[in-house]
Amino acid sequence: MRCGYFDRHECRSCTLMNVPYADQVASGDDAVRATLADRVDSWLPSATGPEAGFRNKAKLVVAGRRGAPALGILDAGGNGVDLTGCGLYEPGLAAALPTLREFVADIGLTPYDVPTRNGELKNLLVTYSPDGELMVRFVLRSTGQLGKLERALPDLQQRLPNARVVTANLLPGHRAVMEGEEEIVLTEHDTLPMRLGTVRLHLRPASFFQTNTTVAEQLYRQAATWIGELAPGVLLDLFCGVGGFGLTAAGAGVREVFGVEISADAVSSARRSAAELDSPTTTFHYVAGDAFHALADAPSADVVVVNPPRRGIGDHLCDWLEHAQVEHLVYSSCNPRSLATDLDRMPGFVVERARVFHMFPQSTHHEVLVQLARR
Repeated sequence: MRCGYFDRHECRSCTLMNVPYADQVASGDDAVRATLADRVDSWLPSATGPEAGFRNKAKLVVAGRRGAPALGILDAGGNGVDLTGCGLYEPGLAAALPTLREFVADIGLTPYDVPTRNGELKNLLVTYSPDGELMVRFVLRSTGQLGKLERALPDLQQRLPNARVVTANLLPGHRAVMEGEEEIVLTEHDTLPMRLGTVRLHLRPASFFQTNTTVAEQLYRQAATWIGELAPGVLLDLFCGVGGFGLTAAGAGVREVFGVEISADAVSSARRSAAELDSPTTTFHYVAGDAFHALADAPSADVVVVNPPRRGIGDHLCDWLEHAQVEHLVYSSCNPRSLATDLDRMPGFVVERARVFHMFPQSTHHEVLVQLARR
């Protein structure tokens, strides 16, 4: 893949840009296997997808001036670099970005200026679904221009009829984050359905979802296959997010899924997706809370699946799994190093097989799925 932004040194975020994709896959496999060398013996062929046009989400800093915004990143001097032509975005997402830039310019939203800390529109967060729908989130410093955005909503929907969800997110103060805690939904719909096979996962504005839909579908399908081979009665889904692993596994003979997630919004989405799935053979229970503390109310499970953040599942949960009556564990990790640490904390389990998922082409980040069994 070639990128003009990278070649002109305007954006160097993709550290492996211009490295042939086959070489990226090979070196990524080698790096992950080296990190887990003493813990994993059996590796399945890696899962890959397109090297370009794969990202379903754009996180864009808004800079420039009123009437001439730049959507992208900031350079070293705090000036905006427009990246609406980034080749990583899915085609449907890429097609919407120039329209959004024109909309911001036409209605007179004032880009936030980092050096002077003036202006209102800080960021633009856009997600694209497999069905061609969009979630568009305008991250504002305050409600100062919220009325302008609300009045212009019909104009935006005329320009982008596929904009299913439009929100204003409030991020007051000067903070190095992309979004704030308060979300104001401006449209009738407040979730974006992400269709993966037979499952539709409902994403709320702040919900986490893998940025690579093609590889994410392979990840969920692989986990469901492994879980189905174990034929568990009860599946405990920790760090379940919007329910991807448990909902996908429903068709694999699981009688009950008990999911735990810290985000109440994500739990609400998982419940909605489960109700829509309407599985005749599987019941779903989703609770909001810390994964470790929620275990007191969880049923005894035949299989546990975990999908933690980069830091891993940690001492307490590893200790619980080590001493619980759990025979099988499926662990999805976005950080092989923290996975290695967690595996060392659970000597009572052995890794039966593992697979690398190349979720983030042009980078050194990888997703790893491992299946463990009690020794």
